[in-house]
Parts: sequence; structure tokens; C-alpha cells
Amino acid sequence: MARTATAAAAPRAPGFLRAALLLLLLVAACRQAAEENVVTELRCQCLETMKGIHPRYIQSVKVTSPGPHCDRTEVIATLKNGQKVCLNPESPLVKKILDKLLNNEKWN
Repeated sequence: MARTATAAAAPRAPGFLRAALLLLLLVAACRQAAEENVVTELRCQCLETMKGIHPRYIQSVKVTSPGPHCDRTEVIATLKNGQKVCLNPESPLVKKILDKLLNNEKWN
């Protein structure tokens, strides 16, 4: 009889391992989902850019340097109405806006 009990217990071990593996994958997926809020997207966010926008409409500016997520510098301006727009970092107006921000100057 001991042989029957051992034989019956053997098929359950892979089921237990499957359940443990699924639980481990679920925990890893939940942890990754929680970390996604901290990590930015791993692709370029700006598909199209504007040459500029009047500084009085800009609330804040975020500059993202090139990296593994995107091979170019991205300048994303958040407007006072909440809209986000991508600006061309090579545009003279955008360079002037960024220069004023870096020097903490007021808009004219």
C-alpha cells in the first residue's frame, strides 16, 4: 500500500510546482507593474515636434536626454491648459526658452 500512496503523491508534485511557479510569475508581474509608474516608457515619446510655442502658454518643460529608450533629445512642454506638446530641441526659439529656464529668467 505504501507504494500506491507514493505513486499517487508523485503526480501531485508537478502540479504543486506549477502552482508555485504561477504564483512567482504573478508576484513578479505585480512588482513590474508597480515599477512601471517610476520608469518612463522605453521608446521615443515625440513622434512629431513643433518649432516653438509662445512662452506665456508654457507651464513647465521636461528635457529627456538620448538613451537606450530613444536616440534623440526630447523636449516636452506642458502647457497651462494641461496639454503636452513636443518641441524641436534644434529650433532657435526652443533653445532660447531652455536658456531662459536654465538661467531662471522671467518671460518677456
